[in-house]
Amino acid sequence: MNDANCDFSPMKEQLSSRIKEITNELNHSLEVLGNDNYCLLGNLESIKEKFIVMESIASSFYLNCYLSAFTDKYEDLSTSVQWLSKNRYGALIAVERGDPLESLIQKGTAINALLTPALLETIFYPGNPLHDGAVLIRANQIVSAANFLPLTSKVISGKKLGSRHRAALGLSEQSDALVLIVSEETGKISFALNGKFYPINTF
Repeated sequence: MNDANCDFSPMKEQLSSRIKEITNELNHSLEVLGNDNYCLLGNLESIKEKFIVMESIASSFYLNCYLSAFTDKYEDLSTSVQWLSKNRYGALIAVERGDPLESLIQKGTAINALLTPALLETIFYPGNPLHDGAVLIRANQIVSAANFLPLTSKVISGKKLGSRHRAALGLSEQSDALVLIVSEETGKISFALNGKFYPINTF
């Protein structure tokens, strides 16, 4: 999708560096493939791990691209989810893009306040009455909290989806919303877009 001018040079440089590194390893594997004393398995495992890291960096890059077209607060949003991840506070954040979302969600509590890291982190603080459910963001505003999203009926092979992930996937299947998820169990960050999950770089 090309709904933003994705000029995030440091991330582009990181991606370029990772791609070159993987390409060099693959070329080396080709060169030594005929050597009976060389086992590819260890090298393939290393390449696989590098691909996983690269996917995470790429997801972070495109997340910023997608968000920057719809909110000036994308850096604050990124700061907040990193903090939530570090503290392992579960979170579900639906960012409205082109499609109106209010008809697709079960409305919670109106907030109608400027998006700030402090406010977002407070909402998802464990024990806060609003932390269970999704925050709805439109442009630079937190519109509401404790919203409930439509759940996906999709079954993902080999993966057991929790309620936050099922809700994120469900909304992304029915709209062009971008839905951020922070796992309470692992602290891992991902986002759902167009019915698919993408991991986020947290290092």
